[in-house]
Formats: sequence, C-alpha cells, structure tokens
Amino acid sequence: MDDPDLRQLRAFVAVAEQRHFGRAAEQLAISQQAASKRIAALEGELGVRLLDRGPAYVRLTDAGQRLLAPARAALAAGRAAVAAVRQQAAPARLDVWGHLFEPLRTVREVLSGISGLTVEVGAARDLDAVAAALSRGESAAGFGRHQPGSGRELAHRLVRLEPVDAVLPAAHPLARADRLRPADLAALRLVLPAAPARLDFLARFGERFGVPLLPGDANLGLAHLLDRVRALPDGCTLLPAELPLAVPPGLVVRPLADPVPLYAWSLVWHRERPHPAVPALLRAFAERGRDRRWLEYRPGRDWLPGADADELA
Repeated sequence: MDDPDLRQLRAFVAVAEQRHFGRAAEQLAISQQAASKRIAALEGELGVRLLDRGPAYVRLTDAGQRLLAPARAALAAGRAAVAAVRQQAAPARLDVWGHLFEPLRTVREVLSGISGLTVEVGAARDLDAVAAALSRGESAAGFGRHQPGSGRELAHRLVRLEPVDAVLPAAHPLARADRLRPADLAALRLVLPAAPARLDFLARFGERFGVPLLPGDANLGLAHLLDRVRALPDGCTLLPAELPLAVPPGLVVRPLADPVPLYAWSLVWHRERPHPAVPALLRAFAERGRDRRWLEYRPGRDWLPGADADELA
C-alpha cells in the first residue's frame, strides 16, 4: 500500500479519537457500516489489525498507535493541499467535548452570529483529545468543561454558566416537591455516566453536598444513563437545565435551588501558539453571553466548584 486512501485514514483517525464507531460515523456524516468498512479495508491493505473491538469499547492496537500520528499528518497535508488549490484559508476547527450535555447547543448559538470567519466543528472524545489536537496545530480552539490541572499548554476562559436540574424516579418521595435543594439529594445516589475521575463537576457536587456516587463504566449515552436512574429506587443524576430532554416514563426533572449549582463551559486554546481565529471566537462567545446573561453568578444564591468560583472572582 504505497498511496493511502485518505477516506480510510479519516475514518481510522475519527474512530481512534472517539473510541466509538457511532460517534465517529456521525462526525464524518457517514453510516456506521461505511466507517467500519473503510477501516476494514485499510487493515486489509496494511495486513495488520489497527483496532481491537468489543461490545462496549474500541482500543488501538500497537500498530494502530504507530499509525495514528502519521495518519493525522497525512490528513493535515491533504487539507493544506486543497486549501492551496482553492487559494483560501482553511476553516478554523473548533472541537467540542462533553457530548452527554450537548455542547453544540451553545456553539450553534454563537456561530450563528459570527461573520467573516469560517468555523468547522469537530467532535472530540474528551479534553485530553482536544489538548492533543491543539498541540499538533490541528484545531483552533475547543469548547467544553475545562478541568484544573489540564496542562500548562492550555489557556481557557469561562464563557457560560448553566444551571443543572436533578433527574430522579417519579416514585421517590422527593419527586413530589416542585424544586429541591442540592443537600436533599444526599438521600439518593448520584448515578454517573462514567468514572468519577472523568467527571470533575459531578464528583465535586457529590463531595460538597454529601451525595453518594454510583460510578459507571463506559459512557453509553444519555438514554443508557436515564435507564440506570430509572432502574434504581434511590438513583438520581444531574443534567443542564436547558438540555432538550424528553423525560422517559417513570422519571421526573426537578430544578435545584438554595444554592443553584452551575455547570461551567469554557473555550480553550493553545497558550503559546494561539490560532488567529481565537480572538474572534472569544468576542463571539462574549457577545452572545452578554445577550443571554450566560455569566451571571451570585455567590449567595449559586454554587460553583472552587476553581470556577475563584476564576470568576
């Protein structure tokens, strides 16, 4: 195989970054079957297995690990070649993560008000994947939840604070209240979609308000998370208040107050090598945030994890 097929490499890189065929296919705007066929063809031409596949996981083999960086470089070279022919700058790539909370809700609002800047939105597995893409110069910025200690290379700015609601079984006595205090949830168990180490906000919420945590293994999506909550008489979880949600039978959503927990969304970029699009993105998020009052925070009324509150102060 002297001349690699860029479509095959693009499918391989997407699955390697997402660790999930469905999310990778969605990112590429192709079917999951097409993504799988492209990678199978690539493995056949190379004569090696690149991915180990399981019911709830996708992992890179040693050969896949060796291919990943050259594959990314080949795709970057392909994009540069197309841009050179078209004599136009490549679009600025904005990677988003935290897909359970639907970050694209905010990004769509912001990008609808930007003029003179072409932005390409990509889906990343997590903050570490975004940081790696920024370090390689593949992305202009990222949008999601920044966590303290995420690396010295990253600069970030809080751009949205979103209240969260509690989701709990309709049969639980707490479901009779119109709203709940965070401390009320200490009578329940906070169901997590993954391990606590990957869920900074939920872990800190549980610690602050004495809510026991019930970790998950693999993040299998919102429907799976809600099914877990529904199956537990003392289960609950937290979701952003503005997340469009069709509440399944057997569950209720209740707002939280006294205090109101706020989930902080951030824009991140490379500190030493900021992309030229970063100032325009920061302005667009700030302007939309002012219109929508995204950064309202009252210490006596609201709750933020310590690092977020310190940044606002």
